[in-house]
Amino acid sequence: MARSLAVVRSFYRWLAQEEMVGQNPAALVSTPKLPKKLPRVPTVEEINHLLDGKLPEIAAFPERDQIMFELLYGCGIRNSELVGINLDDIQRSAELILIRGKGKKQRLVPFGDSVKNALARYLPVRHELLAGRRRSTPALLINRRDGGRLTTRSVGRIIKRLAVAHGLPPDVHPHTLRHAFGTHMLEQGADLRAIQEMLGHERLSTTQRYTQLSMKHMLAVYTQTHPRAK
Repeated sequence: MARSLAVVRSFYRWLAQEEMVGQNPAALVSTPKLPKKLPRVPTVEEINHLLDGKLPEIAAFPERDQIMFELLYGCGIRNSELVGINLDDIQRSAELILIRGKGKKQRLVPFGDSVKNALARYLPVRHELLAGRRRSTPALLINRRDGGRLTTRSVGRIIKRLAVAHGLPPDVHPHTLRHAFGTHMLEQGADLRAIQEMLGHERLSTTQRYTQLSMKHMLAVYTQTHPRAK
């Protein structure tokens, strides 16, 4: 019904632009409320297989691609926040990264050994690449072609291609790793407020979506393992 209504609205909008009708009657019809679908979140095992295994041969810049995966999942940041990271934003000794979020809001996000090790492998390669092109940039993530800052579109394309090559479904994207971060943290007992701060959510209600995702996982585990669940 919602899709049919959208088609009728678009049709009447076109009729109005062509001055064939004076008003859009479809605009008076309210859209039926649609159920919100929860995104599919990879399991911890799937993520570990993705991050611990060797990147596929199709990875054009494996050191950079590895740190992209580690930051998206290890810090739960958005794609736009990832490409906006500068070298000076990384406090390696304190294991913190300054993240610039929505509405120019800033937050400090912690990172662990996996991110630290990936940085140690990537930064020398990054320095060598820029030195060979006689170029400098504050951006952490650069493209191999000209050393410029990586774009969100490029990140999305790279993440999807490499994740699918590792066996994840084709609907995977950078935000999938952010969802996995929040869900897995909650499943391991992390405080909801702490997750809210790390994800940069303005409202707690946004973070509470992860309780639904976690509950879905818990129910699946119960159904599969409890002897009287079936």
